[in-house]
Amino acid sequence: MIPPGGRTCGGSVERRTGRNPGVPLDMSRVAGTTVDENEVVARVDRIRKRPALEASDEVRLCLRAIACTDLTTLAGDDTADRVRDLCERAKAPLTPDLLETLGSVDERGDAGQADRLRTASVCVYHRFIGVARRALKGTGIPVSTVSAGFPHGLSPLPQRIDEVRASAAEGAEEIDVVIMRAHALTGNWEALFEEVRAFREACGDARLKTILATGELRTLETVARASLVCMMAGADFLKTSTGKEQVNATLPAGFVMADAIRDYRERTGFSVGLKPAGGIRTAGQALDWLSLSGSELGPQWTRPDLFRFGASSLLDDLESRLKSLIGG
Repeated sequence: MIPPGGRTCGGSVERRTGRNPGVPLDMSRVAGTTVDENEVVARVDRIRKRPALEASDEVRLCLRAIACTDLTTLAGDDTADRVRDLCERAKAPLTPDLLETLGSVDERGDAGQADRLRTASVCVYHRFIGVARRALKGTGIPVSTVSAGFPHGLSPLPQRIDEVRASAAEGAEEIDVVIMRAHALTGNWEALFEEVRAFREACGDARLKTILATGELRTLETVARASLVCMMAGADFLKTSTGKEQVNATLPAGFVMADAIRDYRERTGFSVGLKPAGGIRTAGQALDWLSLSGSELGPQWTRPDLFRFGASSLLDDLESRLKSLIGG
């Protein structure tokens, strides 16, 4: 990996639009990817200690965080009614009186003329894709789902590929797949590449988010190499965690993933998104992540096209913080 704060690329290639199609697996690039963990920690500390925001800027970023949220329910006791309620919240994440007080904002959380703010997507288990699609019909809010043996990723590969294909056929527009951690932990990068390529093909037109389960990959160097391989295989987003691990989204892992995304874009021209998920429950945490993504990747990576939160309870804290900021 390029050292934090530096560049090894001889020059940026032309920026390209559209989805990341992937590139051939380059084992020399993977083997040459290293991480200075002390430097990563130091950079993350500086992000956490950034100057306090003006109230108006914090309001704007809280709204942006809402617009970047994949509003999620992945509980064993999920029901169709719970999913429909979640979809209603996604369509109107803030109460009308609060939104009126805040003023007009668009679907990205910016000042604008859109009717109302909304979340980036609704994420549910495969069983509820149809329920969510019907509840969101006509809104333009995509339905996301988790697949490929979520959350463990240990099912036989043909079965996991079939799961992805089935979710795409059911109408999921974004599919979050979990990788087999053993491939990364043992350095079997060819197997990881082929696995993610197969998922990418099975997704069809649905966007592919690859979940690295960074809390289980042991080192930041492994996180960096797994990030690179997944992007080479055609991932549209890199996602930190399933939310089911003991250690979920951490800023050091996110920093390394962002650094890999930046380097990949400089070398290929393709932009890959970043999705922290798991344990992000407060407005303060959300603003840390937006700061990290924006400072390391640029303002495009603070918008829903290239940045998402996977969260269920974050929205409540963002709403509470907005009320306190405007004296509600």
